[in-house]
Amino acid sequence: MSRLLAVIKILPEDDAVSLEKLKEDLKAALPQGNKNLFVHKYVEEEIAFGLKALKAYVVMPGDYEGGTQPIEDAFAKVKGVGQVDVEIVQTLPG
Repeated sequence: MSRLLAVIKILPEDDAVSLEKLKEDLKAALPQGNKNLFVHKYVEEEIAFGLKALKAYVVMPGDYEGGTQPIEDAFAKVKGVGQVDVEIVQTLPG
């Protein structure tokens, strides 16, 4: 079975949102029931004027029903999230 890596950019509502808390909440918001779906890592990215975005590197099965949409929807419901965008989806080797 193939695995995919989705890079998902999450913009917080404002600069008062704790990125550490947001990371925990995003991880908890992932759809449950599939051990092959998980956040591999987060990267913080400077936007402007002290505002930072998070990039979540999500590993998912290649045949995941709905593609990235269920993950985007789950992330968008997390308190403190302003916007969710998928930047890239690629197949992982192996």
